[in-house]
Amino acid sequence: MSDFRQDFLKFALSQNVLKFGEFTTKAGRRSPYFFNAGLFNDGASTLQLAKFYAEAVIASKVEFDMLFGPAYKGIILAAATAMVLAEKGVNVQFAYNRKEAKDHGEGGVLVGAPLKGRVLIIDDVISAGTSVRESVKLIEAEGATPAAVAIALDRMEKGTDELSAVQEVEQQYGLPVVSIANLNDLFTLLQNNSEFSGFFEPVKAYRERYGVT
Repeated sequence: MSDFRQDFLKFALSQNVLKFGEFTTKAGRRSPYFFNAGLFNDGASTLQLAKFYAEAVIASKVEFDMLFGPAYKGIILAAATAMVLAEKGVNVQFAYNRKEAKDHGEGGVLVGAPLKGRVLIIDDVISAGTSVRESVKLIEAEGATPAAVAIALDRMEKGTDELSAVQEVEQQYGLPVVSIANLNDLFTLLQNNSEFSGFFEPVKAYRERYGVT
């Protein structure tokens, strides 16, 4: 049986979404790898990405009734994942938000199905947790319950304190965070594929300096 986490990382590499080298993160850290989910920007790659999201969500066994995609990247992720889940026999509704409230027509900031039941938030990554915080507020304001957050890659590195951004979300909101892959999976990729062996030590050093368990 194939490991979807390793398959996802190899796919991200093939799309230049995941790159190895020397990069500077928003926090000013020198990172040996870079991940930009915005480069999944055509029909084929977005469809494949949604398949990985669906697989990760199903494998997590998180119980949910619908999907919510935070504007803007989460919009297409929620819609595409809902389509893939439907093909797998799990047909759920989805919704998303606007950045600015609409003052005509149906109005408001929410689009799609009414938020109700257990809501799974789908986004690309968790950085400062701002998107999650806004999503939780919207979901609870509608009387629904945030169920979990699904992201593409968990970098598993410290934020401003000893916790990672993902751990802070889990602690603050009591929500499980489901990732398609994480830093440990990336480390496994480097260990098992000789073509990436030159990046093994830099990623190991980065994990030892900034990583969380």
